[in-house]
Amino acid sequence: QVHLVESGGGLVQPGGSLRLSCTASDLSYYTVGWFRQAPGKEREGVSCIHVLTGNPQYKDSVKGRFTISRDNAKNTVYLQMNSLKFEDAAVYYCNSYPPWGTGSWGQGTQVTVSS
Repeated sequence: QVHLVESGGGLVQPGGSLRLSCTASDLSYYTVGWFRQAPGKEREGVSCIHVLTGNPQYKDSVKGRFTISRDNAKNTVYLQMNSLKFEDAAVYYCNSYPPWGTGSWGQGTQVTVSS
């Protein structure tokens, strides 16, 4: 089973930036997505990047602010998050897209947006 590891979260002020990283063995063979879950809310998809074309897709609310990219040589997928808003605060997870089974989720990385 693939072991997903997310990193790069932290505390930022509104308008700030963070870059999240997701690593796992053989990640380069999959379309990968970033997801987030805020307290009391369902986990939602934020962005994904196609395994072959590298074409990205984004949730409407993050378009123009977030950029997903991948480095297949490093089996790593990144999420550059700029102009962060209060509503972006959540635990961010990566997974294949669509996600593998329930047990595939990693620990996630916390993003806190606070002034």
